Amino acid sequence: MKSFKMPIGNPTYFQRDIRKFNPNAFGFFYCKIMAQEGLLYPILQVHHNSKDGQLRTIAPLGEWEGMYFSEELYNAENFGYKFEVLWGYLFDKDYIFKEYINDLYNIRLNYPKNDPMNLTAKLLLNSLYGRFGMHDNFNILEFVNQEIFEKLTNKSNIKIENITQLGSKFLVSYNGNKMDVDKELNNVNISIAAAVSAYARIHMSQFKNNPNLPNLYYTDTDSIYLDGPLPKNFISDREIKIRRSVGSNSFLGS
Repeated sequence: MKSFKMPIGNPTYFQRDIRKFNPNAFGFFYCKIMAQEGLLYPILQVHHNSKDGQLRTIAPLGEWEGMYFSEELYNAENFGYKFEVLWGYLFDKDYIFKEYINDLYNIRLNYPKNDPMNLTAKLLLNSLYGRFGMHDNFNILEFVNQEIFEKLTNKSNIKIENITQLGSKFLVSYNGNKMDVDKELNNVNISIAAAVSAYARIHMSQFKNNPNLPNLYYTDTDSIYLDGPLPKNFISDREIKIRRSVGSNSFLGS
């Protein structure tokens, strides 16, 4: 969130391979993906309906189609992946979280872990990108009088989830449009949330198929399990470090 540019502005829809016109196009591309056989730890993921009916996330080999963040596709090329862009959305890009992250992280550094300021800063940092990916169909919670309560219960497009009577008022949780105000803006932005998680997968890809590291058993977007220690240059108990390897688009850091 701090170190990389995020999608901003209004998206522009395109068809066919945008990279023929703009080799550094930035956005989300629907592609035909070709992963080379023999790759020990594939890095591009896809949702797959398994035989038991569960939707699972897998990292396949072979060929398939899917929507991916442009920067994750460019990183995958370093591991032998090939892709053909079919259509997608272009975005402008900029750093939008750098000052926010720096300010809150400095609070964490300057207050002990048992201090409420440290915990507050931690929660704000950890919930930042997830906030942009929330489903925006929230329940509405309102205190209403008897008249408004009866109007709510008689509306067919309103689904009441819970009712608590408090004296002459009702605390009502319902799904639908508010009775007396316009629908609020929930400030949800899926492109930002998707970009952040993609950047995390890019960062973690340095620990896969790396002959200079111990054997890898598991990884997600912020942790790994190895059968030996990481080199010390990856580790810091106080600094957020992201750096690029020389002559490559792959990411290094801790």
